[in-house]
Amino acid sequence: MPTTTGPLPLPFTTPRLDALPLEPAYAEEMAAVLADPALYVFTGGGPPDPAALRSRYERQSAGSPDPGELWWNWVLRVRADGVLAGYVQATVRGPRAEIAWVIGTPWQGRGYASEAAKAVAAHLTEAGGVRELVAHVHPDHAASEAVAAAAGLRPTGEWEDGERRWAGNPLAPGAR
Repeated sequence: MPTTTGPLPLPFTTPRLDALPLEPAYAEEMAAVLADPALYVFTGGGPPDPAALRSRYERQSAGSPDPGELWWNWVLRVRADGVLAGYVQATVRGPRAEIAWVIGTPWQGRGYASEAAKAVAAHLTEAGGVRELVAHVHPDHAASEAVAAAAGLRPTGEWEDGERRWAGNPLAPGAR
């Protein structure tokens, strides 16, 4: 198993969420969060079982085998009730980070994804020195497009695997 190639992600908070660095111990609770097949309509795949998720989390927590790349992953705990509701992640290469987010179905529609995406953008800028953010969003996924926009990203003319590339500079005026 590879060893972590860079600094571990630091926790951060939003008004309603605690973003906690990913650990394999979260696999069972997160398997329940990610259990709804509706979460995979735009991304493909299906709900992971706890053992598979634990294995994935062990690999992700160990870090990228590429020394020029950081894998920073956080689970999102709703502070008011203490339960996990989703995750945000970033693949950081120098001043550029690709970000993604998933909020479990029971917690959707409450603004958690936008809150987390804005906070991870700020966190990456302040703690990680990131100057460009990128996300890939399915063109029919209006909710994720709204999250990308909330994080200061704008659609580009570039596509990858059927998803539109969104990009932005988190330091630009009005980006947050």
